[in-house]
Amino acid sequence: MLKKTHFFIFFIFLLAFLAGNLVDPEYLNRAIDTINNWELKIENWKLTIPHFPEKLFRLGLDLQGGAHLIYQADLSEIKEGDKGEVMEGLRDVIERRINLFGVREPVVQVQGNQLIVELSGTVDPAQAVKEIGKTPFLEFKEQKENFQEILENNKKVQETGEGSFEDPFQSTPLSGRYLKSATLAFDQLTSKPLVSLEFNEEGAKLFEELTEKNIGKTLAIYIDGIPISIPKVQEKISGGKAQISGQFTIDQAKDLSRNLSAGALPAPITLISQETVGPILGKISLEKSFRAGVFGFIAILFFMIIFYRLPGLLASLSLLIYIVFNLALYKLFPVTLTLAGIAGFLLSMGMAVDANILIFTRMREEAKEGKNFLICLEEGFRRAWPSIRDGNFSTILVGLILFYLGMSFVKGFAFTLVLGNLIGLFTAVFVTNKLLGIFSNLFQKWNFLW
Repeated sequence: MLKKTHFFIFFIFLLAFLAGNLVDPEYLNRAIDTINNWELKIENWKLTIPHFPEKLFRLGLDLQGGAHLIYQADLSEIKEGDKGEVMEGLRDVIERRINLFGVREPVVQVQGNQLIVELSGTVDPAQAVKEIGKTPFLEFKEQKENFQEILENNKKVQETGEGSFEDPFQSTPLSGRYLKSATLAFDQLTSKPLVSLEFNEEGAKLFEELTEKNIGKTLAIYIDGIPISIPKVQEKISGGKAQISGQFTIDQAKDLSRNLSAGALPAPITLISQETVGPILGKISLEKSFRAGVFGFIAILFFMIIFYRLPGLLASLSLLIYIVFNLALYKLFPVTLTLAGIAGFLLSMGMAVDANILIFTRMREEAKEGKNFLICLEEGFRRAWPSIRDGNFSTILVGLILFYLGMSFVKGFAFTLVLGNLIGLFTAVFVTNKLLGIFSNLFQKWNFLW
């Protein structure tokens, strides 16, 4: 049993070592560089150790700086049942636009008839507002006369990296303003999902002429200058109705129909609020949060060691492992860290300490009855577990509710709180328990440490 405990602790410390170097690989990579510079050669083969991967923390708007924009959508001309679909379509189009001018991990959320846009990092708010404010544009394009030649040239450009790409399609008079609706449908024979299009009267005539002209060729459907579907024309299509088929999943066909509808339906948006957070302000907030976390952790260490002595020292070591695991997971997922998210992490750290205090307090009560340390350890964990379980599980439940129902920063707070509580349960109940078990003989020999 003791061997299993030692193996468990060794495994935990190994994970903590790897997690710590994921959080900050600078010192390990320096040591690796030093080793790689040694003249260790075996038959003309030089020893080369790869660097530990470097991953940056993903910082939110309030820590990295950026722009927070709120748009109001005008849905006065949209049917009540279509408003949700139009808002989601507008969100998708805006996300694509933002990605085009290099904003990292933009956040675009729908809240009623409003769109909340968060652009973290270095971005020109004026340019972002200009690009976002455009009405979604849907157009149908046909092949150029030298279609094959352009495709071959584009292939050479891709292979050699020389030259520039050319769009093999050219614009036609048919655009999104002639589209009446786009809905998800299913093939009657194969049951595969497809997108059903319906044009208005004028659009039906244009579509009929376009398909008659391009039988055996492909038409390209563009939204905001980006091709989203390139179906092949099998025959002339009359009546103003058409289908886009392909290797779609249900979700892909649903997204395509929603985006087509968003490009066709008039849903102008108006900027009603703009807030810019400078990178300097974000840096100051991050530094203050870091200092608060460090001072809080040091205060916890002093408290645990002064009041609980060696068990408190072991609990502090367990808490350090807890912090390293949390920070490593923030990089692995990755989690977008905001001030609210950091607050959730610090709160969960307090609950992790609280679990240890409940256990140690219960162990002291058992020790007053003259029981030996191993019995105190077993009874302390057993009797403290219901309080630890109920406190953490209720917090996790509230955190999950906040995550699924909340918006923006609330989600960040809820996520770090839930993740921190889960890791805190593990380190308090398993890691601290195993560490105390390893030092049980020492505790029994020197009671003054307890």
